Amino acid sequence: MEVVLHTARLVLRRAEAGDLAAMHAVLSDPTATRYWSTPPHTSLEQTERWLRGMIEQGHDDFVVTVGGEVVGKAGFFGPDDEVGFILHPRVAGRGLGTEAVHAVIDRAFTVRGRPRVRADVDPRNRASLGLLAKLGFVETGRAKGTFQVGDELCDSVYLEVTQATFRAPARAEARQ
Repeated sequence: MEVVLHTARLVLRRAEAGDLAAMHAVLSDPTATRYWSTPPHTSLEQTERWLRGMIEQGHDDFVVTVGGEVVGKAGFFGPDDEVGFILHPRVAGRGLGTEAVHAVIDRAFTVRGRPRVRADVDPRNRASLGLLAKLGFVETGRAKGTFQVGDELCDSVYLEVTQATFRAPARAEARQ
């Protein structure tokens, strides 16, 4: 069964092979990937492998589209309860990330019955920390040197939201 999520401005759908160029534009952008789990992709083949994994894994991981154009992804990397998201910088600052992440978390609670959703964020990533705070995430811990991205050892802020503390983004933000 095909799963498609609709918000006021977005359509989130399963990834397809035809999303390669758009996702490469996101994953090869140094600004978009500044706090991502890998350095910017340097080849279309690298993104193709990544996209194939996203397609094959079958979990609630979605490409984010605006007006039919793929601008990023939001969802769960696997069967666990950790959410992740990335959008192309050209759509930054319009609340689209908050809208997309809200949609996938709402599905996690209402359809999947998850008791909680977690996130692991680089503490320097103020935009992601702010987005998650708007949705009701609270910090549950911190750790140093948790993952290697290229030559850089990065730290983690661990966050969590439950269905009871989950909240919708402000209406003004959703209309932007």
